[in-house]
Amino acid sequence: MRSSKIYFKNTKGEQLSGRLDLPADRDPHNFAIFAHCFTCTKDFSAVRNVSRALASEGYGVLRFDFTGLGDSDGDFSNTNFSSNVQDLVSAASYLEHTYKAPTLLVGHSLGGAAAIFAGKDIPSIKAIATIGAPSNPVHVQKQLGSKLETIKEDGEAQVTLAGRDFTFKKQFIDDLERSSCVQAASHLDKALLILHSPQDATVSIKNAEEIYHAAHHPKSFVTLDGSEHLLINKESAAYVGKIVAGWAARYIPTPPEEQIKSTHQVVASLDDEDGFSTQLKLGNHYLKADEPVRVGGNDYGPTPYELLASSLAACTAMTIQMYAKRKGWKVDNVEVHTSYSKTYAQDCESCEDGNGTKLDTFERDIKITSNLDEKQLQRLLQIADKCPIHKTLNSETQILTKLSS
Repeated sequence: MRSSKIYFKNTKGEQLSGRLDLPADRDPHNFAIFAHCFTCTKDFSAVRNVSRALASEGYGVLRFDFTGLGDSDGDFSNTNFSSNVQDLVSAASYLEHTYKAPTLLVGHSLGGAAAIFAGKDIPSIKAIATIGAPSNPVHVQKQLGSKLETIKEDGEAQVTLAGRDFTFKKQFIDDLERSSCVQAASHLDKALLILHSPQDATVSIKNAEEIYHAAHHPKSFVTLDGSEHLLINKESAAYVGKIVAGWAARYIPTPPEEQIKSTHQVVASLDDEDGFSTQLKLGNHYLKADEPVRVGGNDYGPTPYELLASSLAACTAMTIQMYAKRKGWKVDNVEVHTSYSKTYAQDCESCEDGNGTKLDTFERDIKITSNLDEKQLQRLLQIADKCPIHKTLNSETQILTKLSS
């Protein structure tokens, strides 16, 4: 994944700060906007991890700080829910004029409610996904605690949230009370995906039920069982990104001429803070490679050696079926079980003292389901050794490496 800083103006001319996360290759097939949670920022872990997961699925994702938060200009005390909605519309306008109009809108918590409101005002949006969204923005009032009455009586008050001080004015409360997410959802004419955890202690899952019943089809619900409201767990956030991308594909088709292009067949991208969790683009397909937890990885995907072994297994199965079809033999199923290790060469006289030469060894067990006779099965076993990947692994190869700018 590639990520770069971007800046754009809101409706008041104030500069908002964002990051644009792009796939490992150059051209995203679609653009999305991510609306962060109440008083969060674009760099909050859930925002960052969901955006990266979407980027790994080929999306360009704009995540930005709402007015008065993070690195964005403006006075937070003068903002409200409606200004957040307008910021999303401004973000969409920026993408449309600088890159391409966004087709997907994703929002977390109050950002999810804002996404539902903003969706109707952004014509290019085809699908909206909410994560732990309240059915009514007024729900956030409970986070203000005892200061809520002070705000209503005195016009404003300072509230400490997550260790940071924020000034809230009465206009913020009044604006929340005028905004009904259920009503907005009932007038929405976009595809809607609602993701919510039944264990969410901040915004109960009842909110998801109310939004779902109010919305028109097409609408979908996915439970985030075991997740907490802020989606701190990196694996849970990555799961959300993958689910959203898979669901959105039904409503946001990728035109053939806009498929991601590359001068190479495979691209691997690894950020400094991601450990060994590597984004891969193989042809037009996306995948993750990783290492097991025991060696410092997250186990989000197969290891490089497992990927190599899988190439041998897949090629073997394809070669056997291709040969069988050519001969007119019916093979119901081929299973190729493959594993990799380093073992000592046969007849190694120095193995015990550790000085023996080790060989890269692939063990391959093939199971063929068919009514073929023994002679035919033995022939297929011979054909297995002729698969292209087998030949590549057995031949001398060269790797030409250069540094690209």
